[in-house]
Amino acid sequence: MEISPYYEKQIDCIHCKKKFNTTKVRSKFIKISNNESDFHPIYENDVNPLFYNAFVCEHCGFSFTEDFSKYFAPGTYEAIDAQISAQWHKHSFGKERTLDDALQVYKLALVCGQIKKEKHITLAGLALRTAWLYRTIKNTEQEDRFIQIARDQYIDAYSNGDYNGTSMSEVRVLYLIAELSRRLGDREEAIRQFSRVIEKQRTSNEIKIIEMAKEQWQIMRHEKEMEEHSEVH
Repeated sequence: MEISPYYEKQIDCIHCKKKFNTTKVRSKFIKISNNESDFHPIYENDVNPLFYNAFVCEHCGFSFTEDFSKYFAPGTYEAIDAQISAQWHKHSFGKERTLDDALQVYKLALVCGQIKKEKHITLAGLALRTAWLYRTIKNTEQEDRFIQIARDQYIDAYSNGDYNGTSMSEVRVLYLIAELSRRLGDREEAIRQFSRVIEKQRTSNEIKIIEMAKEQWQIMRHEKEMEEHSEVH
């Protein structure tokens, strides 16, 4: 019997506490051929685990990821009830998802995370993954819109340090601020933040990210010099 790449997992909703099923991808089917400069994984096969990163409770409509905290700040629980659950028509995203399903789920998770006052680092990750999904269908307008949201959330995450205690290091956050700024055409910010990443090379063990920053920094410096040169002539 051929084994499916997908399996169902039962989850407890952190908002309404009811149980629901979601689909996950078996790790042995996840094969990454390479990563783009903003860490977007390119998968070898048609199985895209990004589609299943966020869950939606079929009962109350709350959408969240494993990065969401169980804590609800005062008033946020009621705000979710009013803004999400009251408008929700019970349906499940628990089966195999299309790209369209995945986009709906991520956008809902982003809204839920904002109402819940989730960490900036978590919101940034949701926005960035949404941008990646738009990139796969070459919708650059929406991709840029979500890159902008992600970049701004990473800046907030960096300035208040809410990435501490997560899988995101300081170097990685700075690198993403730089790289997303570069993709948005915000060259000054990109060069400044790439420089900050490179300055960390003596204290950081994330050699790969520092090398990536150096590469991008050189390309951008070169582009800037070429432009200045052409303005002179």
